[in-house]
Amino acid sequence: MLVLPTQIRYWIGPLCVAMIAILGFVFEPWSSQWFAFNRATVNQGELWRLLSAHLLHTNAIHLLLNIAGLALLWGLHGEYYRPARFSIFFSLCAVLTSLAIWLFSPQLTHYVGLSGVLHGLFVWGACGDIRRGDHTGWLLLIGLAIKICYEQFGGDSSQIAALIEASVAVDAHLWGVLSGLLLSLLWSLLGLTWREPLATSKIP
Repeated sequence: MLVLPTQIRYWIGPLCVAMIAILGFVFEPWSSQWFAFNRATVNQGELWRLLSAHLLHTNAIHLLLNIAGLALLWGLHGEYYRPARFSIFFSLCAVLTSLAIWLFSPQLTHYVGLSGVLHGLFVWGACGDIRRGDHTGWLLLIGLAIKICYEQFGGDSSQIAALIEASVAVDAHLWGVLSGLLLSLLWSLLGLTWREPLATSKIP
């Protein structure tokens, strides 16, 4: 039976992300003017956009889809989401994903959306499952790899694009996955924990 991680320490991080994303949507178009990923302004030194772009959305459907995705990930792996750990991973994954877009996806001149980081969080959760001996983590990673390959090799995303009124930034999904893998590897190499009690964790 599925047991949801309902303790406040497990859902406060995702809730804060969702609330900030909602606020960003409420204050459109001002928020996008100042906080969306814009290659030209990033090149001019507005580096905060590397993080903030992931908290903005193109329309209400885009926002709701990403919040629903965040809720699903919380239901699946929320026991890994203690506030400090979640905040550190979320921020690093967001910045690494944006840096990869900036370096390796020059066709993406503008970007907003949470989906890249959601892919990274999915990887982090799956790796946490593997770390604790739950082999379903491998199945999650295999399924995600199939999805990414489908997207990268021309899978049809036109229906989603119509809903969010923008092209689906499949490269952001790829870079989110790779960022999640890199951070999960570093997590393990540094001996940091996923779900142990705060008193025994190196990161609370």
